[in-house]
Amino acid sequence: MFLAMDTVFDQCSIAILDDSGKVISSQTETGKRQQTQQILPMIDAALTKSQLSLSDIQALIFNRGPGAFSGIRINTAVVQALSVAHDLPCVGISSLQAIAQCAYQQYGLTEVYSALDARMQQVYFGHYLLQEQRLDNQSDNPSKIAIMQPVSIEESDSTEQLLDYERQTLLNIPIVGNGAGLLSHYDGQIYHEDVCPDAVVIGQLGIAQFMTLGGTDAALALPKYLRNQAWKTLKEQGKA
Repeated sequence: MFLAMDTVFDQCSIAILDDSGKVISSQTETGKRQQTQQILPMIDAALTKSQLSLSDIQALIFNRGPGAFSGIRINTAVVQALSVAHDLPCVGISSLQAIAQCAYQQYGLTEVYSALDARMQQVYFGHYLLQEQRLDNQSDNPSKIAIMQPVSIEESDSTEQLLDYERQTLLNIPIVGNGAGLLSHYDGQIYHEDVCPDAVVIGQLGIAQFMTLGGTDAALALPKYLRNQAWKTLKEQGKA
């Protein structure tokens, strides 16, 4: 069993999945104002409903960003605390990969740019392409899952970056996520701003990653901000 969580996409979302990716329990509450108060009771409720305890969980899966700084901090802190308390490995999943995976599930898109509004006249941006991955879950008939995998961004070794508003993408492929409408488009270029993953999508990606690479301990379950200084106070940034 795997426990997945997300507080990055302006929501508090919890899911429990088995090693084939089947959903055992899931709940999502929209809005971000009560995430700190919601997340632990929601985890307890999901475990109780599923007649499970944290000792039954194989790994903790979380949205490690990029995205809303407070949301990243909340689910990262919860995962780290539970990992230390219960000796559980952690799996961090990119918010941009989750958007791409959700676009595949929602619209059947097999190659996309993910764009998440980063404010400050920029979007978080990544390029993803569908690949089939085997889930080695030690069964006689291991299942396979189609995963939107990252592609190095053009003229860069990175798979995630900040892109200014109104920039045009190199390729005329679909753009998905709430930042899709903030970029310039080719004539007829498809874009979907309504793609918003929940903890189920985070969990499915996390299981595939865990089966391939394993997990990390709490000390290495780190957030990904992209803006490395923006999470600091103005005084810490030297602007106050």
